Amino acid sequence: MTETPRTEPFADLLAANRRYAESFAQGGFDGIAHAGVAVVTCMDSRIEPLAMLGLHHGDAKIFRNPGGRVTEQAMEALVLGVHLLGVRRILVLPHTRCAMSSSSEEELQRQVGASAGMDASWQRFRVVTDQLEALRADVHIVESHPLIPDSTAIGGFLYDVDTGLLTRHA
Repeated sequence: MTETPRTEPFADLLAANRRYAESFAQGGFDGIAHAGVAVVTCMDSRIEPLAMLGLHHGDAKIFRNPGGRVTEQAMEALVLGVHLLGVRRILVLPHTRCAMSSSSEEELQRQVGASAGMDASWQRFRVVTDQLEALRADVHIVESHPLIPDSTAIGGFLYDVDTGLLTRHA
């Protein structure tokens, strides 16, 4: 009996990567944020941080997580960005119609549990009951961090996934 070869679940992505690499001209890049920008935003696939800000490869440091929250890991990235990678401007950038602001902790735990086929009530999610309040609090966290100099411009913006526009709220 012959075995059927296992389908490679990443074959399409690896093929696309080979095509990408054929014309790749970004080798040797220094890793500095050439536009001096760092963005903390959501992992939502509707968000294209570079394109929406008119930036290009190498212009910015991007940190993504559910809800676009300023977490301990996001602060770690921002501190490194400011002190070692040329960041002079920081945008905290959640978005409209985010699952983290339209679901409760219990709803997300129930949905994840149903998908996983097991109890997920122990898993914590950083749901947001008031997006603008959370955005202002996150901006304050960045502004008040002892390793973020006062010379760093910090802004809190809400990205509208239906219009592509940013609105400043902090």
